[in-house]
Amino acid sequence: MAAPESEAPVYIDTTKASIARVYDAFLNGKDNYEVDREVLHRVQQAAPEAQDLATENRGFLIRACRFLAGQTGITQYLDCGSGLPTAENTHHVVQRINPESTVVYVDNDPVVLAHGRALLEENDRTHFVADDIFEPEALLANDTVRKYLDFSQPIAFLQLGTLHHYNGPHERPAEIMREFIDKLPSGSYVAISHFLDPEDELSATARRMEEFFLHSPMGSGTFRTTAEIQELFGDLELVPSGGHGEPGVVRCVDWWPDGPRLKELNAAQRTIAGGIGRKN
Repeated sequence: MAAPESEAPVYIDTTKASIARVYDAFLNGKDNYEVDREVLHRVQQAAPEAQDLATENRGFLIRACRFLAGQTGITQYLDCGSGLPTAENTHHVVQRINPESTVVYVDNDPVVLAHGRALLEENDRTHFVADDIFEPEALLANDTVRKYLDFSQPIAFLQLGTLHHYNGPHERPAEIMREFIDKLPSGSYVAISHFLDPEDELSATARRMEEFFLHSPMGSGTFRTTAEIQELFGDLELVPSGGHGEPGVVRCVDWWPDGPRLKELNAAQRTIAGGIGRKN
């Protein structure tokens, strides 16, 4: 059961959809309200399996974090748009592999921040920042970010399922990422996932989902082509993205899957993509 509006804390506006709560609804969580579920129901009109957008994004996060923690030697993470703890989050994955890993989450949703404060009490290597993930200069100058992350050493920078919620000029997300990447130390890694226009027979479905997202109570959710998503990585060296060994952006479901595929992919699984790049 999701949360009833009558029990919402006073600081939560249940008349407006929240990105974090909408993702929670997509993942069958309990920290969402009717206005958030309305977004899910609208997008399901374009793709009945729409919840798999969130499922595949979370699966990509888990596999990407396993790779970063297990293969790169990185022990510090800056996770933008952390969302609600509906499923395994970044700190669960990386600290299981290396307990010395430090994770700084960034979000400005009051529900996420409330969960973050509770988490701080039980995990002294995990920290939360209430800031705008689309303002690189201010975020990277934040006192908490600077206190817990050492910018003389490589950092894993995560923008997973976030950039497609930027409301502004279409070219601005690439500029935002360039500003972030310019400030990251050499040897850092950047992970991005994003709604995908696959430029095939599913393009029309992707654009319908985009229309439903943009005109829903959430008001955001842009789909980009593979080439446009790749532009978000700038000049980073993209790591191999699957069993074929070629570097690049691929559908999230194809980024180093955990096993063989026995079922055909549905529309939602074919319309979200991701990748990881390294700064030399």
